[in-house]
Amino acid sequence: MTVLTHTGVRKSKTEKGDRRPQEAARAGGGVLDASQLRARLSNVPARPLSVEAVMDLEAEILWPEFGNEQPLEIDGVDPHRTQEYSLLAMLLSRSPDAATLKRVAKLSGDATPLGFAHLALAQAAATASAERVAREYFTLFIGVGRGELLPYGSYYLTGFLNERPLARLREDLRVYGIERTEGQVEPEDHAATRCEIMAGMAGSQFPITGIMQRRFFEKHLAPWIGRFFVELERAEAAEFYRAVGSLGRLFVETEAEAFMLPTRAEARNREET
Repeated sequence: MTVLTHTGVRKSKTEKGDRRPQEAARAGGGVLDASQLRARLSNVPARPLSVEAVMDLEAEILWPEFGNEQPLEIDGVDPHRTQEYSLLAMLLSRSPDAATLKRVAKLSGDATPLGFAHLALAQAAATASAERVAREYFTLFIGVGRGELLPYGSYYLTGFLNERPLARLREDLRVYGIERTEGQVEPEDHAATRCEIMAGMAGSQFPITGIMQRRFFEKHLAPWIGRFFVELERAEAAEFYRAVGSLGRLFVETEAEAFMLPTRAEARNREET
């Protein structure tokens, strides 16, 4: 899916990290309704989410290229943020094939709203077929003429495509040394690309500080992407993607709350003063 690369840096293959696939908490092969999922979650202790099983993909599917520069301090939660953003970017950029659905069905969660969204997405993947999801993706995002939804920042902010919000995004990406890869046809304000950019920032593929991440999120995602995920949840054609919309909405809400907290550098400056 890689649509972006860091300019002026020698490109190299990413190394695969430690992968610990986890089985999703779901009934043996059967479909769980919401009450059953909540009942199962009530006995699950709170713990970090894991999407490692889903991210156990060939390197070139997600982030095959990265620069050698290291950003300033990366918080311990950033690997989880990277995985969440990468998962959303992958599912929004194209319809998942059978192998990807099988991996998504292994998502695990905890007794938090985001954990419940993980389990709901796992359940949706476990009961979906690649062919049905491909038709759903086409209806939602492509369509005959246009899809039910237009997942572009410019559209949500102005009502039109390729407007000033896209130009401002490109200006900021140019400053960060990030550009669209050759042959990529979707503009950079596609929801999948926004998530991929954030995954690269959180995962240090781009040499971006925590403060720069926050500014990028507040300027280029917060004003519209939450509304997009809400509409995806409610879309008439959405079945599998309804769960994707719920996960995206809750994760973006979590990000917005987290970015309101001071960064480590800001906390240190306050202590020193």
